[in-house]
Order: sequence, then C-alpha cells, then structure tokens
Amino acid sequence: MKAFVENRFGLLALVVVALAALYGVAFVTRPAPPAHAPSQQGPRKVPVASVTAVCPGLKGEQVSVYLPGTLTQEKVTNTKPYVTNGPAGLEAGYLTRVTEGAERGLSGVRCTEPAPATWLVGPGPANADVRLHLTNADKAPALADVQVYAAEGPISGDKGTGLEIAPGEHREIDLKTLAPSADIMAVSVTTVFGRLAVVARTTLETGGVDWLPAAAPPATRVVVPGIPGGGGRRELLVAAPGEADALVRIKAVSEDAQYAMKGRESLDVPAGSVVSLDVTTGVGGSSAALVLTSSTPIVAGLIITGTGERSDVAFTAGTPPLDLGSTVARNGAGTRLVLTALGGPGKVRVQVMPGKGTPDKPFEVELREGRTKNVKLKAKGDFALAVTPVSGEVYGARVVEDRLKTGLLITAQPLAPARMWTLLPPLTDTARVVAP
Repeated sequence: MKAFVENRFGLLALVVVALAALYGVAFVTRPAPPAHAPSQQGPRKVPVASVTAVCPGLKGEQVSVYLPGTLTQEKVTNTKPYVTNGPAGLEAGYLTRVTEGAERGLSGVRCTEPAPATWLVGPGPANADVRLHLTNADKAPALADVQVYAAEGPISGDKGTGLEIAPGEHREIDLKTLAPSADIMAVSVTTVFGRLAVVARTTLETGGVDWLPAAAPPATRVVVPGIPGGGGRRELLVAAPGEADALVRIKAVSEDAQYAMKGRESLDVPAGSVVSLDVTTGVGGSSAALVLTSSTPIVAGLIITGTGERSDVAFTAGTPPLDLGSTVARNGAGTRLVLTALGGPGKVRVQVMPGKGTPDKPFEVELREGRTKNVKLKAKGDFALAVTPVSGEVYGARVVEDRLKTGLLITAQPLAPARMWTLLPPLTDTARVVAP
C-alpha cells in the first residue's frame, strides 16, 4: 500500500475513484426536479402596480389627470415639470391653443412615464426650435446619453454623452447645441443607469408648434397610424440607427384600400441616417396609416402640416397595437379617432369621460380589414378618452382640429399603451443567462 500511495499515478487513481463515488452518491440522493410549466411562446400580460407620469412645466396650463372613472384638472403654477403618482390606469396630459404670435398653434402633450430609453422623430434644429426636456422623477441619479441621427448620419458625437441628471432634476436642452445642421432627425435618449421622462417641443421656423410623441423602438415592422385626411403636406421620416442599411417596404392603409403607393413602394435608408419621403399624394388626402417592413430595425415618424394662410404642424410616430388599450387624458372640441385594422377585421370599445357630469355610455367601433376609419367625438368641454380592444390588430391616434380663418390648427397623439397592464418577456429557469 505504501508503494501504491508513493506512486503518483496510483494516488491520482485513488482521487478519481473517490470523486466518482461522491458523484454517484449525489446522483442517487438528488431531489426530484421541479415540474416546469410549458415554455411561453410570447410575452405575459401582467397588471401595473403604480404609475408615475411627468409633464413638462408650462405655467398656467391645466393638466387633465385621469383615473378609471374620474377626471380632474390641476393647474401648473410654475415652469417646473408636473409630476403625479397614482395607481394603475393613471394618465395625464394637456392641450395648448394659441391663435396669434410666434407660438400660434394647437399642441398636445402626454405626460410620459420614466423609462430607460426613448426615441423621438421629427424636424431637426436647422429648420425648427427643438427643446428636449429630461426629467429624473426617481430618487436615484441617472446617467444619460443623447444621440442625434440626421440625413448625413449620427452627428451629435460626444456632446450628448454622459449627462448626469440628479434625483428630481429637470434639464432642458436646445438640440441646436448638439446637432445644429440637422434638418430632419431621430433622437435616442438612453440611460446607463436610472430612468428619465423625455419629451421634446418643436416650433417650426415656417410656423406651427407641437410636442413630439415617443416613437416605438427600432423594429423590422413599424406601423405609423393616425394620419388625418384633408389638405396639407404629409412627410414620412425613417431612421436606420444600426450598422446596416435598410431597404424599407411601404404600404398605405387608407379609408378605401390597402396598397403600395405608386413611386413610393420602397425607401433606401443608409445605416445610421434618417431619410424623408413626401407621401402627400400617396395617401391622397385620405385618413391613413403606413406599414413599414425592413430586414433591418428602423424607427419612424410623420410630419403633418395643416392648411391655410398660416399653417400649423402635428406629429405622429410608430406605435404598438392596442393590445393593452389606450387612454388620452385631455381632449376637446374637434376631436376624432383615426383607427386602422390590420391582418383581419377589428373592433374596439370607446369610452368618453367628461370633466363634469355623468360618463357617456361606451360604444363599439367595427373596422374592416386593411382599412382606416374616422370616429368623430361630439363631447363638449374637456374630456378623457379610453379605447379598449375587443378583437383584431388595431392601431390608432387621437386628432384634434380647430378651423380658423387664418388656417387650420391641428395636433395628433398616437394611442400609446394604457398603464393598466404591461407585457413581460418569457422567462426561463436556466444558468445560461449568467454563463460566460
């Protein structure tokens, strides 16, 4: 035995035998594995526990705050961001109507929730005064990077990286300081840590003012809904923020048909850049939505120009379907819904909640497959609007118009997901998520 132990190969054999014995004991005495539920094929719908909504401050404005069953008005007393917290379903926003001067226009803003990333698409600082508002409503600091993409590619460089936003801090950035030469743009605001509520106000040099709605993050299929019918220019903006060029196929879904617009069936977007396309004649004055498909992820938005001696401007952007429902807290006279059904017929339920009095009885709207429909709302005064999906794949936006002798005032707001539910991606119990 002494000779066997002194032999290094013999010692190695003893170690191997001992380890094999220990493994055998562990294998025999191991607990039974837990029964796993079948793997989910898609995201899981879960209720939201609480909501924080942040509006940019505009002294003297009335913010409409909606909770299921109630609608209240709160006045902004200073220029600081308006922050409200509440249970699931909370929604807030305001409308501003100015008929004279440089600020002439009808503009609407949805109070946004703090998020780790936000995309905005619209006119650039070369053609407009674009003010980016960043608000940290959390109790922890945030570190953000702002990147501006233009027709010539990413142009903001390092100027917008590493922005420190303290808890409770609000920062307004004139995008001319980051990208003075951009005539069209896509802006990404991402946080290294923390969360920020992000909005941007745009005032065109040619006239018109409105807030840019948040655009859906880069995807290979993007639906831009809520293009109102009537006169005026309709300009599509598409960005390919990745490292590969994008060949984008475009289809219009109007009130009468679904089709590829003649001469505008596709659009080439170089990597890292933004390209515009005039689709005014393509939609032909009809209310519509645009469906964009690409093998490379893209972000998209649309500029809506009003008619008249003095034109106003509005914006819509790529947005998800109404799977989670949607609520718009502030509406007024001249409000309508522009809804589109894709992949089959659709149906939604619409509830109008007036600021005063008894809520109207909900009504249902049926949509034909591959068609866009206008739904005019005759409620008086300020009111909230809730849209609940019943069936089908439906997209939409809320449009408000006010016809003056000097020209049409207009604003639009894509129907963003309601804050009652959220979608969680499927989870798998595996060590692979931490394995190198």
